[in-house]
Amino acid sequence: MLIQLKKEPFSIDTIRGWVGNGAETLVKRALSGSSNINPKLKSTYVVEALALFLALYTKNLCNATRTYPYVNETLNTLKRSGYAMSIVTNKPIDFVDPILKALALDDIFELILGGDSLPVKKPEPLPLLHTCQQLGFSTEEALMIGDSKNDILAANAANIESIGVTYGYNYDEDITTFSPTTVIDDFRTLISLLIHSKV
Repeated sequence: MLIQLKKEPFSIDTIRGWVGNGAETLVKRALSGSSNINPKLKSTYVVEALALFLALYTKNLCNATRTYPYVNETLNTLKRSGYAMSIVTNKPIDFVDPILKALALDDIFELILGGDSLPVKKPEPLPLLHTCQQLGFSTEEALMIGDSKNDILAANAANIESIGVTYGYNYDEDITTFSPTTVIDDFRTLISLLIHSKV
């Protein structure tokens, strides 16, 4: 996108630190060249850049996308054990299903919400509350598992217990800073926490 806009691109490591708040925020950060968005960005320029980004992203959804270790096995184990699972992401909804299919995760989840499915997205609590309502669970019965502050802050605001994963797109911030209920380093730990302990 930046190259087509005749701007200097950034390294993958730099861009990785900007991911997690949805496509529009990512585009604004790229145009600003910083995680701090330039307040002087013209809205018409952002709209143009976002349209370009989304068109390019549509053609490159899973070029280098992989699950973290043990994710597929763990999610399948939880599903077989009777857990109802949902995805609440800030990624635009149109991109979620193709990615899940490419990762062989498309038959795991009961409900999928994208960043544009509701009027607000994480860290607002509404997506989590909406998910509970749609699946027929109380907030006391729900558990948020996430790798970013948006996940944990949304869970805290919704009064839902959370498990923070210490890796992923978290802007190089320590996940414990945001007070998840539990923290894990290995995704397989969910099996012992949720199945063996009957949480």
